[in-house]
Amino acid sequence: MTLLVLAYLGGVLTILSPCILPVLPFVFARAGQSFVRSGLPMLAGMAITFALVAMLVTVGGSWAVHANQYGRYVALAILALFGLTLLLPRLADRVMQPFVAAGARLSASAEPGDSAPSAFSSVLLGIGTGLLWAPCAGPILGLVLTGAALHGADVGTFALLLAYALGAATSLALALLVGGRLFAAMKRSLGAGEWVRRGLGVAVLVAVVAIALGADTGWLARVSTASTNRIEQSLVEKIGASSAKKDQTIESTMAPKPTATANEGALPPPVEGTMPPLDGAVEWLNSPPLTAAGLRGKVVVIDFWTYSCVNCLRTLPYVRAWYDKYKDQGLVVIGVHAPEFAFEKDVDNVKRAVKDLKVDYPVAIDNNYAIWRAFQNQYWPAHYFIDAQGRIRHHHFGEGEYAESEEVIKQLLAEAGAQHVASGIVQPDAGGVALAPENAMQSPETYIGYDRAENFTATAVRDREHEYSIPSTLSTNQWGLGGTWNIAEENAKLARAGGRIAFRFHARDVNLVLGPPHDGKPVRYKVTIDGRPPGESHGVDASADGSGEVTSQRLYQLVRMDGDVADRTFEIEFLDPGVEAFAFTFG
Repeated sequence: MTLLVLAYLGGVLTILSPCILPVLPFVFARAGQSFVRSGLPMLAGMAITFALVAMLVTVGGSWAVHANQYGRYVALAILALFGLTLLLPRLADRVMQPFVAAGARLSASAEPGDSAPSAFSSVLLGIGTGLLWAPCAGPILGLVLTGAALHGADVGTFALLLAYALGAATSLALALLVGGRLFAAMKRSLGAGEWVRRGLGVAVLVAVVAIALGADTGWLARVSTASTNRIEQSLVEKIGASSAKKDQTIESTMAPKPTATANEGALPPPVEGTMPPLDGAVEWLNSPPLTAAGLRGKVVVIDFWTYSCVNCLRTLPYVRAWYDKYKDQGLVVIGVHAPEFAFEKDVDNVKRAVKDLKVDYPVAIDNNYAIWRAFQNQYWPAHYFIDAQGRIRHHHFGEGEYAESEEVIKQLLAEAGAQHVASGIVQPDAGGVALAPENAMQSPETYIGYDRAENFTATAVRDREHEYSIPSTLSTNQWGLGGTWNIAEENAKLARAGGRIAFRFHARDVNLVLGPPHDGKPVRYKVTIDGRPPGESHGVDASADGSGEVTSQRLYQLVRMDGDVADRTFEIEFLDPGVEAFAFTFG
């Protein structure tokens, strides 16, 4: 119930977002008419269609995205015709049968007047608007959409999406009711009904053009005089979404800070639940398949990770050290590899990463998120500590508090009867990418694919090649592309050599998840900082002159600042075509 209320309130707040602007003309086309027969059916059609399409896209993969894109094209064509019939009523007489009658009815029902509007045409208008609407993804919508992606298509998923859409419909309904009275007043005082109708037609056509050019998902998503993100985040915290698993959003799964700590002193950690089954992994590495029943009598640490996640890589030295130190005293460590990007579902890629990262303990490849869902997990990285009786006794999300976590391991081993549990706290060599982030870091994880991209200096042309240019100046945390790129859901692929990516960052480290072309041919690159080679500020995957190669799909550490942390401009130029860029992370 808490999540339903939160989703509804998030929808209500969309009226404050600029991303609602492109659909307002379609809504106000019903102003001045019967709300029950015209406005309400239109908003209901919009809400239900948005909920269905959003659920389909989140659970259906790329084919659903493309199907929805074709639906948008059809809806744009229909709504363009709708706008023209508002602007030019006689157009309906010139349209070939069988569309003449339908167009005339649509024009008549759309015109502010005294004639009874058609509820059916209003629903159709709502369906078209629902196909086009692309609301700005604030914290609440991110929570809902990623919950749908991770937990699959079910009644609960649809209810959350519908609650969000109904919240938006509620605020639009209030605006429509107020707008209806204004339209009626204008008609009475000015006799402006014909001009109002034509004005609506122009507004609808402008909205169609704006949506066709991507303004609804481009600059409108970034330019806001009344951003709702802070309001939504406040709602998330005040309503208590943490207790209702607020961290369903993938954007939040790279946990910025821990959410649980061990009890102080020697108090035994409390029982949090029973360890769920470990069924559903597509393959096990370093071990035959393990089961919850077969692990009884052992203390178990479950580590949810993915190999291109910098937060996971920073915790990995500690997890390896715990395994090495306590494996002979009854500790079992299991790494559950739950992929974030599609390339992380490639078992060979995971095997290569496990070998390169020197992970010797069992790894379950959880490509279908079966174990993730069984634990109701929400974070990368996430650690669950399980006693010899199969009970979850402690959990920790994100980086840090390694000493407290190790104390929990010691307590659970002692409870299990281990003799002479090793003393002291591990101090692994956490250098390179694994070095803890700088406190002064102000740059967030930033995705390059259009599905989750933020602070991009241009409007992404989706799923086809386009020439981009990098502005002469970038604001902090803005980034841009130069050259010919094809921006897809998860990444951007370089079509021709000489392409560039620039980012204005405030951090010690710059990391970039990259992959070579599908043929595996290495891609050479050059890195600069403020227009100069990095020198002593180069990362482990770049030399002092900034050169390096993309040879596999993984995270590349490109910059480690040798001096003070400040605003600087990072740029990478690719000397060969075909590279795929996924996400920036910082340290």
